[in-house]
Amino acid sequence: MYKVIGNTNTRTFRVLWAMNEIGLEYKHLKVGAQSAEAQLANVSGKVPSLEANGVNIADSTAIITYLADKYNQLTFPAGTIERAQQDSFTQFILDELDSILWTAARHSFVLPKEMRISGLKNTLHWEFAISLKVLESRMGTGPNVMGEKFTIPDIILTHIGGWARVAKFDIPDGKLRDYFRQQIKRPAYISAINL
Repeated sequence: MYKVIGNTNTRTFRVLWAMNEIGLEYKHLKVGAQSAEAQLANVSGKVPSLEANGVNIADSTAIITYLADKYNQLTFPAGTIERAQQDSFTQFILDELDSILWTAARHSFVLPKEMRISGLKNTLHWEFAISLKVLESRMGTGPNVMGEKFTIPDIILTHIGGWARVAKFDIPDGKLRDYFRQQIKRPAYISAINL
């Protein structure tokens, strides 16, 4: 059985949601980053980690990509144009949205106070708003990032939407806000959020 390591208020949520979408059984070890259990699974102490067949896999995107490929769900087949487009959306979302929120978190509470740059947040909010507009222009008519098929970038993007709300990054009314409202109604999302 798989073991998921990390609290649900982290990127671990992405893994739990993906596993619920696929219908996998797993044990969930609810521990924080830098805990002894997290450091045993990943030398950096970061979460999530997934223990699979006695091997630990780190990084939420690597984990959900592994599971999606293994079970042929949440993804298009490797080597297809659709997979290349899916990977392009995934990388854009990670590079242009996730990294901005992570930088804001680091300069809010993660880094030691003397290393934080308070004025950086205005720039991050500005960049985030631009990236949302670019993403909206790339998305089709939906209902998901890749059209009809629910895929890996949907999990990552929806998680980012919730993170943005908590971090007070604005998501204006329109296509993306409607998209988020729809995604959080998925049964597997609701199951994962209630863990």
